[in-house]
Amino acid sequence: MDATQFKLLGMGIFFLLIFVSGLRLSRSGKPYNPILFNLHKLIGLAAGIYLVVTVYQIHQAAPLSQVEIITAVITIALFVGTIIAGGLVSIDKPMPKPVLRMHKIMPYLTVVSTAATLYLLVGGG
Repeated sequence: MDATQFKLLGMGIFFLLIFVSGLRLSRSGKPYNPILFNLHKLIGLAAGIYLVVTVYQIHQAAPLSQVEIITAVITIALFVGTIIAGGLVSIDKPMPKPVLRMHKIMPYLTVVSTAATLYLLVGGG
């Protein structure tokens, strides 16, 4: 397995773990299991850091195009937005429906954006 395949597999595993732990959390209801909750947050944070490091390493090897930079920035913004929405959802106070919807939609947007970013950076860019 070459480095490119390893990076893609790594992101795929991160997202699988994020979604599985998130589904388990949502089905368990509040108050959330603190171990599973913190694991979910840490996996998401690790995935974001892994993506940033991957983008940086690729940029060091060859300068990124403007499209690649814009796609990477959008992806990182979606990661941050998903983390913020998750933090708001985890608060004991009831959140407005748009916040709940945002945390249900943004992870999928983040996956699509990450796939597009990785495709441009290591695949078809």
